[in-house]
Amino acid sequence: MAQWLTTQIGWLAEPEWQAVLLSLRVAFWAVLFSLPLGVLTAFALARWRFPGHGLVNALVHLPLVLPPVVTGYLLLLAFGTQGPIGRPLDELFGFRFAFEWTGAALACAIMGFPLMVRAMRLAFEMVDPRLEEAAATLGSRPFVVWLTVTLPLALPGIIAGLVLAFAKAMGEFGATITFVSNIPGRTQTIPSAIYAFLQVPGGEQSALRLILVSVAISVSAVLAAEILERRARRAGGLRR
Repeated sequence: MAQWLTTQIGWLAEPEWQAVLLSLRVAFWAVLFSLPLGVLTAFALARWRFPGHGLVNALVHLPLVLPPVVTGYLLLLAFGTQGPIGRPLDELFGFRFAFEWTGAALACAIMGFPLMVRAMRLAFEMVDPRLEEAAATLGSRPFVVWLTVTLPLALPGIIAGLVLAFAKAMGEFGATITFVSNIPGRTQTIPSAIYAFLQVPGGEQSALRLILVSVAISVSAVLAAEILERRARRAGGLRR
């Protein structure tokens, strides 16, 4: 794929295209797999009071305060081929996280999870409970109320959380390079590639091209999110 793009669009060299495509792949799967847990966690923290609520909230936000290198090292200890989670996965299913793109996706998902949950939690807290109560009095079951009233009204915040998590995944460096190293074509994302290019003479032009691509992708994601948020707000207004 990267070789075809290099042939068709000569602006980026093949190693640069590989880093761009891998970054998009990692960010996409990181956001996709963390979305269900992020929505559930955000709703639970916003609406439920349970023993250990503060502890769960602290654990969710822990990646924000820990140095990314520490998070990457902890992932390596847990999900490495000799780790308590990584070893059974490797022996039973032949599935590895360490030094694979899947590990980069896992690291990015964990680093972006607090940002996703925070935006979604604020959105759920802003939903007027009286609207949910009104739907419940009409005979709707709790899950139906959540699916048809709560979730649509919180959709702008959910979209914002997705964009924040995607942007974090695109820019994550410390945790990924510690957990999966910097292997070209395998685990080298845009930030890792920029770092590698800046370490060699004459690599500044390649690094600059990747920086421009990164900015373009981030701006496009923000603009797309803005459009989706406006549509979600209009839809929510119509429902009200």
